Amino acid sequence: MSVPKYHAFFPAVMECLKDGEIHTSKETLDYCSKYFSLNEEDLNEKLKSGQTVLSNRVGWARTYLSKAGLIEKNKRGTYIITNEGKKAICDGCEKITFQYLTKYPSFNDFAKRTFNKKENKKSDFINNNDSDKSPAELLDYAIDQLNANLADELLEEVMKISPYDFERLVVKLLIQMGYGSMEINQNAVTKKSGDEGIDGVVNADKFGFDSIGIQAKQWKADNSIGRPEIQRFLGALVGQGLTKGIFITTAQFTKEAINYAEKQLNCKLVLIDGEQLAKLMIEFDLGVSTISTYKVKRIDTDFFNDDF
Repeated sequence: MSVPKYHAFFPAVMECLKDGEIHTSKETLDYCSKYFSLNEEDLNEKLKSGQTVLSNRVGWARTYLSKAGLIEKNKRGTYIITNEGKKAICDGCEKITFQYLTKYPSFNDFAKRTFNKKENKKSDFINNNDSDKSPAELLDYAIDQLNANLADELLEEVMKISPYDFERLVVKLLIQMGYGSMEINQNAVTKKSGDEGIDGVVNADKFGFDSIGIQAKQWKADNSIGRPEIQRFLGALVGQGLTKGIFITTAQFTKEAINYAEKQLNCKLVLIDGEQLAKLMIEFDLGVSTISTYKVKRIDTDFFNDDF
């Protein structure tokens, strides 16, 4: 048989993990291949990126089960069933389908998510797996889903580094975005960070004419940074004679904090939350690498309108 669609692997993954033990990615992969009695040809089928189709589809099955809260990544490359997953198994592994996962709000939040906030449009993917979208629209949606999942994984990795390394990561990101160079900003963050409430200063030029104060908060994603934190940061900027500041966090900002920052006229404040941080890291290739590139081509009408 050919390799099943990714959602067909939900029951197989759950069956593999139902013993409550920690299992590696390879163990779940081997279990799924035996579950569907896949042959050598099936196991060797590959995508253009070089990844096997089986590995890709089982990987997405694990991702969606994880977003629903039925399994969790214990450490890099290992998975374990959750208490919610054990409850789901009581309903029968075969009943754990894509539609079944939509009963979990965390899964719906992920499945409906668009990587580009400006679009802010609800996907019909959940309600219609055989979507009537055009191939180009499906490609756009797939890229959004890939990046949304990558953003989550990025934040998980960022939360594992030390606060000092997080501050350095922020400086590297700003440099990647065009704010000066590493040579100019090699002392942007020191071990004695947090001087008067500022974690570092990035200079866009070697003379320091365009200096930006940085505050970096490595807080849990579900935490919120309120107006008082922004007020303290603004006071620190003024104390240092700075008129520009960037507050970057792995958490989120309250509406009051955002409104307060937007109202400042004498000091430009930019607030970047965890979701925006991950998006910028992806956009400017910090902590990520490209595994494949696809070219979408169309007819060159000018070519056919010219004389041969």
